[in-house]
Amino acid sequence: MRTRYLFFFVFTLLFWGQPAFAQQNKIVFLILDGIPAQDLERVATPNLDQIASQGGYSRAYTGGLAGGYSESPTISAVGYNTLLTGTWAHKHQVWGNGIKAPNYQYWTIFRYLREVRPDAKVAIFSTWQDNRTKLLGDNLPQTNFLRLNQSLDGLELDTLRYPHDSQSDYIHRIDQRVAEEAADYLRNQGPDLTWVYLQYTDDMGHRHGRSSELDAAIEKADAQVGLIWQAVQERQQKGEDWQLWITTDHGRKEPDGKGHGGQSDAEREIWISTNAKDLNARFYSGQAAMVDLLPSMIRFFNLVVSERQERELDGVPLIGPLSLSDLTLKERDMDQVLTWTPGIQSEPLSVYWSPTDHFREGDQDEYFLLGEVPSGAKQYVLPRELGNKPFFKVLVVGKYNSANTWRVSGKPQQKN
Repeated sequence: MRTRYLFFFVFTLLFWGQPAFAQQNKIVFLILDGIPAQDLERVATPNLDQIASQGGYSRAYTGGLAGGYSESPTISAVGYNTLLTGTWAHKHQVWGNGIKAPNYQYWTIFRYLREVRPDAKVAIFSTWQDNRTKLLGDNLPQTNFLRLNQSLDGLELDTLRYPHDSQSDYIHRIDQRVAEEAADYLRNQGPDLTWVYLQYTDDMGHRHGRSSELDAAIEKADAQVGLIWQAVQERQQKGEDWQLWITTDHGRKEPDGKGHGGQSDAEREIWISTNAKDLNARFYSGQAAMVDLLPSMIRFFNLVVSERQERELDGVPLIGPLSLSDLTLKERDMDQVLTWTPGIQSEPLSVYWSPTDHFREGDQDEYFLLGEVPSGAKQYVLPRELGNKPFFKVLVVGKYNSANTWRVSGKPQQKN
């Protein structure tokens, strides 16, 4: 199995035709909190539209498998960590905004980049300090003392310069400062990886729901995105290759559009706007997921991810070729049946299973080959003896990517 994985990573590097440590590839990702797709699409957003005109825009989803083992609350910090780690909450263990006990075995994109390229310049500009201190785990031993080159956050704690008001205008002013300083840093320093987080739209959604106030907040957020976009365009003129990924962390409840956290279609629906080239069918399918963003960044950076980490990722890249996507495991009569969407080119897929989940504790899981099947078959029936087991993992490996799914009796227990 290891030989096949090494081939996958080497092929990926050769396919993209760039060195594994390409210094000119830069990524900025922005989270604009709590903007439903239908509201975004209704409001004038010239900067987001211009970015998408160079890449693409699509609706997507968050929340994991509704009713299944990976179901994840449609709550802000849960969504952020899902993007950062490429895994759903049953793995990364962030179940709410309290962020009580993240499982740092599931690395963030910041740590993936830092571990491979210690000299990479990374930054965060955020209207919420916990994004850096708890989710990224800045300078924690659990994250190998991850350090950022630049950060701006915690302004929400500065009540002298930003006195809290009942209309959340202070959050808008903090967002503006965050966007302006992020743009300045991007323009002058050209960091390799930057996270920008803006909150005001979520405040307006909670307070007013679907309303003129939310529309105005979306327009303000788009103007702040424009500051980032202008800085990126100036860096591109220096010959650097920049990707922007812009998304939201959750939708909102119908009919008023105020709350969120559940598994309704409206709460699970998000969107992605990007200037990325070579977007694949997964991106445009309407079935792209929050977990797909991290594998997309890994592919753009040409990072070599270890075998044990790659097989835990719950997403697939939204750029470049795919072997398979949409892997699911369902009971059909007496059988356990895997189904998937094949890539454009038919190819053999290898199917493995593991009876353990030692990864979450930092240990290894052993995988056993079940068989091979053409990708065009679109399904594989597992041996019936596996149907008696309350838990196991399934891994399907192709030429360009792998995908995993679990069999779990009952949902994983939420710890925070």
